[in-house]
Amino acid sequence: MISFLIAAIKIIILLGFLIFIHELGHFTVAKLCKVKVNEFAIGFGPTIWKKQGKETKYAIRLIPLRWFC
Repeated sequence: MISFLIAAIKIIILLGFLIFIHELGHFTVAKLCKVKVNEFAIGFGPTIWKKQGKETKYAIRLIPLRWFC
């Protein structure tokens, strides 16, 4: 049972990292092509932390199951 939970946590962390890299690619290409990015966020739901850049709002949300830019 413990080994199953550890494996599940590892998979969730790995998928989260891969999704982050994927969304960072979208963000980087948009910036290089001079496309305005309103928000780059980790998760969805209520905002836990946010910082306003020059034109982009960076945020960490409560439920870390989705990333978007």
